[in-house]
Amino acid sequence: ENANIYFDEMHFTNVISTLMDNAVKYRREEVPLHLVLRSWNQGGKYCLSVQDNGIGIRREDLKRVFIKFYRVHTGNQHNVKGFGLGLSYVKNIVRQHKGTVRVESEWGQGSTFTITLPTLKA
Repeated sequence: ENANIYFDEMHFTNVISTLMDNAVKYRREEVPLHLVLRSWNQGGKYCLSVQDNGIGIRREDLKRVFIKFYRVHTGNQHNVKGFGLGLSYVKNIVRQHKGTVRVESEWGQGSTFTITLPTLKA
C-alpha cells in the first residue's frame, strides 16, 4: 500500500524477468506451471515474492544458488542452458538497492524467492 521505493527500472525489470524465466526453465514437465507474484509492505519495507511449483532446489544447494557461475545440477530432468549468472545478478542488483533476497525451496515442490527493499520516507 502506497510504498515508495527507489529502483533502477531497467535492472529491476531484469531481476523480475530472471526469476520468472527460471520458474519456466525449471518447471516440472508433468504438471502445469503455477507462478505466483505477490507484493506487500512489512515494517517499513516493500516485499515482493516470486513463487513457482517447479523442480525446486535441494537443501545442500540453497546457500550457493546466488554465487556467480554456480549452477545446480538437475540430472537428467532438464537440459537447461546457462552460465550460472542469473541469480548472482539478482542478488547484486537487490543489494545495490540496499535490499535483500532470499530463497525457500523444497526439492520436487518448487521455490519462492523473496526480495525486500527499504521504502522511502514520505
